[in-house]
Amino acid sequence: MANVSVFNMEGKEVGTMELNDAVFGVEVNEHLVHMAVVAQLANKRQGTQKAKTRSEVSGGGKKPWRQKGTGHARQGSTRAPQWKGGGVVFAPTPRDYTIRLNKKEKRAALKSALTSRVNENKFVVVDELKFDEIKTKSFKAVMDNLKVSKALVVLDTNDQNTVLSARNLPEVKTSLVNTINVYDILKYNTVVATKAAVASIEEVYA
Repeated sequence: MANVSVFNMEGKEVGTMELNDAVFGVEVNEHLVHMAVVAQLANKRQGTQKAKTRSEVSGGGKKPWRQKGTGHARQGSTRAPQWKGGGVVFAPTPRDYTIRLNKKEKRAALKSALTSRVNENKFVVVDELKFDEIKTKSFKAVMDNLKVSKALVVLDTNDQNTVLSARNLPEVKTSLVNTINVYDILKYNTVVATKAAVASIEEVYA
C-alpha cells in the first residue's frame, strides 16, 4: 500500500496515511482514461444546431406558375432551395453527441486517474478543512501553506463555508466524493483531499 503524508491547514505534516491499492494502486489504463475524458466532453455538447429544409419552411404551397408555356424553368414551390426564403438543402439537425461507458469502464478510468496522481506525488491529504466564516483569503492561505495552486479539492461533506470560500479562486474547484470525475482529476495539477474524503473514496470504489 502507498503511504502519503497527512498535512494540517498550516501545511505542517501531522502523520501518514495508507492508501488502498484497490483504488490508488491499480495499473493505469491510459486508453480507458482517454475514453472517459472524450465521453465527458462529448456529453457536454448540446448539439442544438438546426436549419429548416424545404418541407419545414412556411409557405410555398402554390405552384408559382404553370408547368409549360411561360419560358421560365419549371418550378413547383417558392420554398425550393434555389428561391430566396427557401429551405436549406442538407440542413443541420439537432444531434446527440452522447458517448456511453459502462460502469466497470467508468470505475477503472477513475481509479487509473487517481493512481496516476498518487504516482506523480500530486495527491495531497489534509486532516480537515474547516473555516469559521466564508473568506476566500483564508482558503487561499491554506492552498499557499500546502504549496498548491491549481487544485481539485475533494470534500466528504458539502461544507458551505469551505465551498463558498473556494468559489472565487479561479484555479480551485471543490468537489464531493460522489461527483469527482476523470476530467477534473486530470485538468487540475493537484488533487487535495481530506482524510474523510479519502476514506469515502476507498469505501465507494474499492
